[in-house]
Amino acid sequence: MVFLGSGHYFLRVLNLVGKEMTMQISHPAWYSARTKLKHEHIAAANLRKHLGLEVFFPRLRLEKMTRRGLVRVVEPLFPCYIFARCVMAECINEIQHTSGISSIVHFGSRIPEVPDAIIAELQACFDADAVITVEHHLSPGDAVTLADGAFAGMPALVLKSLPAKKRLQILLDILGQPTSVEVGQNSVIQQRNTVADMAPILAAAPAHRERLRA
Repeated sequence: MVFLGSGHYFLRVLNLVGKEMTMQISHPAWYSARTKLKHEHIAAANLRKHLGLEVFFPRLRLEKMTRRGLVRVVEPLFPCYIFARCVMAECINEIQHTSGISSIVHFGSRIPEVPDAIIAELQACFDADAVITVEHHLSPGDAVTLADGAFAGMPALVLKSLPAKKRLQILLDILGQPTSVEVGQNSVIQQRNTVADMAPILAAAPAHRERLRA
């Protein structure tokens, strides 16, 4: 089974996984905890430091082109969710009261385990520090927005990538006339390849990692 997505889709997948299992909270297993917004790293650090738990917190290291320029950021693969391995019966209260944790993912009175195979599959995609570097490559047909210059804010389509020159050939609509323009790669904001778009690829089997670098 492939562990996909984030947000509501993440919960739907976890719910389906939980329905297929009989909950046994007296042995070590992986569980998912919901964190407070932007507190994933804090929650993970506290679970490790204060409870001595094994925590998996997958993140992406990527570059984003914003209107202020190119920004390098690290973002969680599953925003507001982390994984912890524990004997749930022994530490449920401590986890729930850990700083940064909002709640343990549950459905009614059922706390579903996350199968070891799913965590192992995800871990195989990431480096030792649970971070994967994502390289963006614009392709013909990608939708972008101009970030600077006289046409800042205008939408465009990529016609051709010119990696040797670090430039792009894009198609702009200027006064109703489609016009080909050459711009620097850092002069556009990509309208796709958000974390949510990439999560299904990143959570797939390790063999699919190369898709990110295609």
